[in-house]
Amino acid sequence: MPNTPPRGLGHVPVAVYSCATTPTLTSDAERRTRHYADARHWLVAGVWTDDDPSVPITDRSGWAAVTGALSSGLIRGIVVAAASHVSLDAVQFAALGVLIRDRGGFLAEATAESPRRTPGQYERRRVLFEAAAGWIPYGPVVPATPW
Repeated sequence: MPNTPPRGLGHVPVAVYSCATTPTLTSDAERRTRHYADARHWLVAGVWTDDDPSVPITDRSGWAAVTGALSSGLIRGIVVAAASHVSLDAVQFAALGVLIRDRGGFLAEATAESPRRTPGQYERRRVLFEAAAGWIPYGPVVPATPW
């Protein structure tokens, strides 16, 4: 039986990478990516940053350190706060993800979790809770059933 938790959870060493022009944006990106990694029980093995998004990604010193850590096996994944930290558009981000996957790693964007609620879920839960408590707002389901 595998002892790896489902849905990408587990003790996986990852790198947190950000590229922003100001220290405030950099620290915000680091906070969000650390939170994302912690929520999945990933171990943050290192934090690398660059301060000039206009420089091509291949010429960034922080990115070179991240890819070196990936190649050496120090990390297995890279977490970024937004795709814009490493690419210009979604196509480049997907291509970069494929390249990293070919090296044995993964690339994750720290997106906000959407609430896992469906339309009408609140009403259905309320009815179930009321039924479990023995209170039915519509009257007895089976009228006058002798037990």
